[in-house]
Amino acid sequence: MEKFLVIGERIHCISPSIRKALAERDPEPILKRAKEQIEAGADYVDVNIGPAERDGEELMTWAVQLIQSNFDNVPLALDTVNRKAIEAGLKAYNSEKGKAIINSADAGPRIDLFELAAQYDAKIIGLCAKEGIPRDNEERMAYCTEMLEKAMEVGMDPTDILFDPLFLVVKGMQEKQNEVLEAIRMITEMGLKTTGGLSNISNGAPKHIRPTMDAVFAAMAMQCGLSSAIINPCDKELMDTIKTCDVIKGNILYADSYLEL
Repeated sequence: MEKFLVIGERIHCISPSIRKALAERDPEPILKRAKEQIEAGADYVDVNIGPAERDGEELMTWAVQLIQSNFDNVPLALDTVNRKAIEAGLKAYNSEKGKAIINSADAGPRIDLFELAAQYDAKIIGLCAKEGIPRDNEERMAYCTEMLEKAMEVGMDPTDILFDPLFLVVKGMQEKQNEVLEAIRMITEMGLKTTGGLSNISNGAPKHIRPTMDAVFAAMAMQCGLSSAIINPCDKELMDTIKTCDVIKGNILYADSYLEL
């Protein structure tokens, strides 16, 4: 079994300080967020530059080179709807410590990103969706199959795809949670890898509840086979839960100090 893959979510243009830093090409806030996440145990750092319609190619290139040059070519997930910006980031990317992750394709208008992933030997997140939230697991699995067929058509290794069943907010979509967990199990049983934006499930909940919700859902999803997630690695309760699940599932060897590793 492989250790759970942690993708750090905190370099995101939704954060006012990060949005300002990206606009002004100010390295300090971005390097600070990257350092915090790497030290907390993130395997990958997600770099979300937003739509970046005007300067996306230059901005993604700058961000990739900035982070990798300061942190020994740490692996990155390139996150934007701007296809040209993703390709610019892939051109600048150093894969010495791990393939880049494209965040993300879907079974609809972004399915062509599988061609980009194949061209640059990158991993890719595949959203099990085409337009909006899938109606049910039958639809999710249909989209999963469409993306898998596209990936194999362009010569990708299926293990380089992280299928995202779309994590849904508990507050307002409580009845959908078991369905998402079952989708993770179904995709895993196909021998495929999975991921998702974990903090989505606790959106709108009171601040003091969110860490517990995220940690419990992570544990339940890992039992269903979840192999990675986009999370806040600075959330100690969540990281301790993931590490403990990895020990119990046999993904890592037990040691009394496993929480400190």
